[in-house]
Amino acid sequence: MKTPSLPFPAPPTALLRATALELFVLAGHALLYPTGIAGERHPDRRPNRDQAAGEGPEPADRPDIAPTDRPPVVFLHGFIDNRSVFVLLRRSLARHGWPHLESLNYSPLTSDIRTAAELLDRHIEEICARTGHHRVDIVGHSLGGLIARYYVQRLAGDRRVRTLVTLGTPHSGTAVAPLAGALPIVRQMRRGSAPVEELRLPAPGCRTRFVSFWSELDRVIVPAEAACVDHPDLDAVNVRVTGIGHLALPVHPAVAAAVRQALEEAEPVQEAPGTTPRTAPGTTRPTPAA
Repeated sequence: MKTPSLPFPAPPTALLRATALELFVLAGHALLYPTGIAGERHPDRRPNRDQAAGEGPEPADRPDIAPTDRPPVVFLHGFIDNRSVFVLLRRSLARHGWPHLESLNYSPLTSDIRTAAELLDRHIEEICARTGHHRVDIVGHSLGGLIARYYVQRLAGDRRVRTLVTLGTPHSGTAVAPLAGALPIVRQMRRGSAPVEELRLPAPGCRTRFVSFWSELDRVIVPAEAACVDHPDLDAVNVRVTGIGHLALPVHPAVAAAVRQALEEAEPVQEAPGTTPRTAPGTTRPTPAA
């Protein structure tokens, strides 16, 4: 089902407030950035020799692991960023009872979405083996969401990913990208790139549920609707967030509340301040800008 293209005559005051918030978020993130450069450390719980050889029980069948009802949540950051961007969202999920939260860093020198998706595949397998879960949820910001979607659609990652939540991800490519002529992976985020076109190919039977958060004031994703998932084979819903820009999506409290609901169950995301409730798969319902 096609996502409608909508005009967004954002009031100047809303744009000014969103710009001020973006600058505030950028300053705060600059302070936190060094804390996220190193990767996370986790207890070493490796599979036994039979499992390493591809034999024996699946991770969730192992007697030494007792998985909880909620699958692990894996966070994947955007371009030239690291796991520190998810500090507030992780804290929100942890306060509400999510026991397994994992943040992955990929190298800023990564030059190909496909290569990053293959690395994500290996990380997900390790997480499943360590936690005892068959499936995970993923929250991806910007490029991180695009890498996760490529993994789900093109590398059979739907067998592992229950729900993929994306925040300001250029699903249809963006017409504006910083340093577009310098780095290959940034060019791959542009409209018409090979990876973006591959995501338009049929994906029958995809088992992953997609929830895409997008904002009409996002100045990184152009047009703004490009952050919506528009694919006839995917169980996808789009949540319009009003009044904030690209950098604020991973840190805004209203978005955090809506993400929690999206991860908690497959039922529609209930309305939260500053967001539009989920509607039919593949569609989006506009609301006045905040």
